[in-house]
Amino acid sequence: MPELPEVETVRRGLAPHLTGQVVTGVVVRQPRLRWPVPEELSTQLPGQTIRRVERRAKYLLLRTDAGTAILHLGMTGRLRLLSADTPLRKHDHADLTLASGRCLRFNDSRRFGALLWTKEPPEQHPLLQALGPEPFDAAFSGAYLRQRGQDRISAAKTFIMDNHVVVGVGNIYANEALFASGINPLRPAGRLTEAECDRLAVAIREILAEAIRQGGTTLRDFIGGDGEPGYFQQSLRVYDRHGLPCAACGRSIQRCRVGQRATYYCPGCQR
Repeated sequence: MPELPEVETVRRGLAPHLTGQVVTGVVVRQPRLRWPVPEELSTQLPGQTIRRVERRAKYLLLRTDAGTAILHLGMTGRLRLLSADTPLRKHDHADLTLASGRCLRFNDSRRFGALLWTKEPPEQHPLLQALGPEPFDAAFSGAYLRQRGQDRISAAKTFIMDNHVVVGVGNIYANEALFASGINPLRPAGRLTEAECDRLAVAIREILAEAIRQGGTTLRDFIGGDGEPGYFQQSLRVYDRHGLPCAACGRSIQRCRVGQRATYYCPGCQR
């Protein structure tokens, strides 16, 4: 599943080509996605100018004066900017056609993605209103993690992957951030010290920022908005390295499951 760096990479790739463009039409071939595509999208979005292309957590927001289109890539969603007459491929579920003669085409083989519409401020949408801060916001800090983690018995990895705590720390980046901060993923969140929370907040920001800089992490189905895969996979230090030596101490990387997700850590570096 595309995580925050992948979605931000897509946003940055699309924004220069969508900002200022007039949407001339909406074609929905398959309305049964994770949530039904609302009919209002096809009646209220055409004729509107895309003012900004933003991201909130893993949602892409196409803001117009009349409302906001909300997109989520789900597990296998892809967005392409194409000539509007480009022949369709299997699983091409929707097009937003533009005055430029191009279209933004949404393809999703598993249909776990979403294409929604809201006339209200998007932060009030039920899918967005309860989300925690962005990892790059000033509100996100070690002190914030310490306060939110007090008395929690859930594992540190589960804690930082909770979108109500902080958004966008998916499985790959949670593994990497915990390694960088020297924290065992199984440690109860409520037992993290102030210093550990400080290190963890810094690690989350730095690792996500570096992943964005490198274009995300290549997964089975992710390709960025420019058609190129991400390359952060070359920087992974623990994720998917079970049995390989730790680059820091030489001990074998271990694997376990936390919250049904594959979890990788170094028993020497992470306490």
